[in-house]
Amino acid sequence: MTKSEAKIRLAKLRAEIDVHRYNYHVLDRETISAAALDSLKNELFKLENEFPDLITPDSPTQRVSGQPLAKFKKAVHSRPMISLFDAFSEADMRAWQERNFNYLKNKESARVAALLKSGPEYYGELKLDGLAINLRYESGLLVQAATRGDGQIGEEVTNNLKTLSSVPLKLRRPSQAELTALGLTNLAVREILKLIDFGVIEIRGEAIMTKATLASLNKKYSAAGKAPLANTRNGVAGSIRQLDSRISAERKLEFYAYDLLLADYERGQYLETRAQADKLANLFGFKTLKQNRVCRGLEEISKFYQAVEEKRETLPFEIDGTVVKFNDLKMWPVLGIVGKAPRYMMAYKFSAAQATTIVKSIVWRVGRTGALTPIALLEPVKVGGALIGRSTLHNFDEIKRLDLRLGDTVIIERSGDVIPKVIAVLKKLRSGRESKIVAPRVCPMCGGQVIRDEGKVAYRCSNKRCYAVNLRQIIHFVSKGAADFAGLGPKLIEQFMTEGLIKDAADLYSLKAEDLLSLERFAEKKVTNVLVLITERRCLEPAKFIYGLGIRHVGEENANFLAAKFRAYVFKNSYVSKNSAEDVLEISDLIKFFQSLSLDELESFTDIGPVVAQSIYDFSRGVASLKLLAKFQASGLRLKFKSADRVPGLGQDNKLSGLSFVLTGTLNSLTREEAKDKIRTLGGQVKENVAQDTDYVVFGANSGSKYAKAKKLGVKIINEEEFRALIS
Repeated sequence: MTKSEAKIRLAKLRAEIDVHRYNYHVLDRETISAAALDSLKNELFKLENEFPDLITPDSPTQRVSGQPLAKFKKAVHSRPMISLFDAFSEADMRAWQERNFNYLKNKESARVAALLKSGPEYYGELKLDGLAINLRYESGLLVQAATRGDGQIGEEVTNNLKTLSSVPLKLRRPSQAELTALGLTNLAVREILKLIDFGVIEIRGEAIMTKATLASLNKKYSAAGKAPLANTRNGVAGSIRQLDSRISAERKLEFYAYDLLLADYERGQYLETRAQADKLANLFGFKTLKQNRVCRGLEEISKFYQAVEEKRETLPFEIDGTVVKFNDLKMWPVLGIVGKAPRYMMAYKFSAAQATTIVKSIVWRVGRTGALTPIALLEPVKVGGALIGRSTLHNFDEIKRLDLRLGDTVIIERSGDVIPKVIAVLKKLRSGRESKIVAPRVCPMCGGQVIRDEGKVAYRCSNKRCYAVNLRQIIHFVSKGAADFAGLGPKLIEQFMTEGLIKDAADLYSLKAEDLLSLERFAEKKVTNVLVLITERRCLEPAKFIYGLGIRHVGEENANFLAAKFRAYVFKNSYVSKNSAEDVLEISDLIKFFQSLSLDELESFTDIGPVVAQSIYDFSRGVASLKLLAKFQASGLRLKFKSADRVPGLGQDNKLSGLSFVLTGTLNSLTREEAKDKIRTLGGQVKENVAQDTDYVVFGANSGSKYAKAKKLGVKIINEEEFRALIS
């Protein structure tokens, strides 16, 4: 993105965020989900980091959200209630740590030098999804409760907070022994006790509503014909901002402390760590989160984050991530604040069920009935813990309903393993370069005419054989005798096709994690398994690849014969790839071999008749097949022979030359494929059916009708021991 483009995008992002933040924080009305709003804020933050000279004083990244409501008295905070910057990935967290290290390099102190050498100790906390509150205690008594507001001035809501049983009206006075047990100095113990008796202490924390309380209230409201509460966060905001404190009491809210201010002292003057501050808040009579813990470096923070995310649904309250803080309180004033937020802490948020991204293009998938469904290809974005790169749009009428255009910024939603969907277009973020989406005129799979029946929603391909033919070809390519994608069965292939991920076998090698995570019932483990399988099949034996191409009339034996001729061609013409030492060849090598064969030459081969010869000749010069082979080449697929002795005439033992074999039953000492390879290596041929001219039938356990037919025709039958003697 150029600087001029970034300037336009930033202006639109700021305006869009401000509208939704005002609705969310001031009017308690959601016009966009909190997750989608976070996604927009994250894009703004990253773009401003890329172009720091484009940051404006009114940017949402430079100030705390919200304004005090007119119906409440204003309360001035003794120190600003600052917001936090957001991180959504380990990469974001590493970038935050790196920025801090670069900043600290310019600070000369033994403490900073020690931190840079040994690495920081962090304090990991749950990030509660509620309403931030500041409680002011004078001589141990609660005198004021205020909301965050704009960070400097909040709403005075003391009476409503007094209805919370988890908010002490009077601070508990810890004993000297309890304070000493925290590791505090004698001076710190005396000063803290003095503050409780005669001074000012402020406790900051989050007022929350539990999931159980929300369910109970909504059941009650539903029976009374009242509108239900949208979620726990809105339930809290609405409860705290009631003029009638009896309604607040009915909501049964809870309060958890996450910070404390000891009058005008810096936190690090009497307390060493954030962990100590948590324990001190407990001693004062406040609830703190038992899940919070000290973490050594980002590696332990990552484990903490993952453990919390796994247990998220079992918690009694809603959380939207974790908060990571420097545990050393003396580092807080050193690091200070930049813009609207401190350097010494970061909100490490979960990937939400909604996010914003940009529509890059539209592809059309072809279903079993020929119906075409539009799929939006997106700038990859994390949604619900997974990286998503595509979303279904259902049909062309849905595109019209959303008024969706290429290049639009959209909100997408994903829950669990459900297919992601576009739920809204943010039209105010349009730059004017967006383009309209038009329905295709020809089928993207077969090139057939696309029609739309009168009165019907769906567009469809008029070629009735389009879907079935392509499906069969891809299933054949992944079958055991061909590329052998064990575990990638017909059902998965069909799912990939119907979702528009693949149109031919070459598309399998272009599948990405963000494509598969967009599918229903595709969790990360399943995605990993599929991608590992595809990686393992990026180098195939030429015989298996040729067979997998599905050339008409070309079976396994014809494919093996062509592969042997291909290898001989490579050596004869000294045409080898750059990796020739390892016998690795390009698909382009195979194309040149195919096109070197004239029809007369193909018909001259003993093992290939005129019908098969014509089929191979037509395939090697067909536009569609050459296009497919080029896709395989571009996908990174390569070919590799098993061993040099499979090239006819290169000095290997051709003791089975001219002999044909049929295998039946199960062999003990080697697999059917190994036995076939041995026969072919020694110049013999493997056939599927017993005929009068078959030289040997090799039988093993549970032999079938081939054994009986060989007896009837008088074909020589040998057991496994005799076969091994023959090939040794």
